[in-house]
Amino acid sequence: MSRRGYARRNQNSVAFVETARTLGPVSNTIILIVLACLIGLLYLTQVTKTNSYGYTINNLQQQQSQLQSQRSDLEVSAARLQSLDRVAASQVAKNLVSVAPAGSIQQ
Repeated sequence: MSRRGYARRNQNSVAFVETARTLGPVSNTIILIVLACLIGLLYLTQVTKTNSYGYTINNLQQQQSQLQSQRSDLEVSAARLQSLDRVAASQVAKNLVSVAPAGSIQQ
């Protein structure tokens, strides 16, 4: 065995040494900026979805309030219409005597 530094027979004369690859400060900065942009985009999409749901809920609440006011108006008109029938069919109305004009006053 020779320890001289020369290559032996059937051996490569170049030695490859594996070095651990690390990212430099510029690469780390670029990666952090890209990740921050991705997180910002995710945040914006979530906020946009929340706002669109808010508009939908607002529209549904307005529609609900309109329908409730329309329902109360219909209940009032139904009560008015039913009251005329109730008064006409009541016992007091049946006992009333119709009065014909007896005469007119002339001046």
